[in-house]
Amino acid sequence: QVQLAESGGGLVQAGGSLRLSCAASGRTFTRAAVGWFRQAPGKEREFVATVTLRGGSTAYADSVKGRFTISKDGAKNTVDLQMNDLKPDDTAVYYCASTTLNYPYIQYYQTSRTYDTWGQGTQVTVSS
Repeated sequence: QVQLAESGGGLVQAGGSLRLSCAASGRTFTRAAVGWFRQAPGKEREFVATVTLRGGSTAYADSVKGRFTISKDGAKNTVDLQMNDLKPDDTAVYYCASTTLNYPYIQYYQTSRTYDTWGQGTQVTVSS
């Protein structure tokens, strides 16, 4: 069993930056990938970024490419999401999730159905 806990959310002005962290505990060696998703009020949960834990491959939603960077620290069992040039449309609850499923293509990690463990979420609010 893996437990996930997000931290680092908050209120920031447009153009600012935040760094989210996802800390894992438990059977962390079973994980294959970690993803970040977000859900704004009245909208469906959407993919933001993902990283495979063995190969380190990454993928991003088009809306965050060039602004967000996902990174992993195997020693600390954390996966961070550096968010720069934030926009009001980035306002949402951000969730990290992990999966034990191994896929050959990173595209499979861009859907929430792939993930079996989720954190509680952290609020990010970007003011204009």
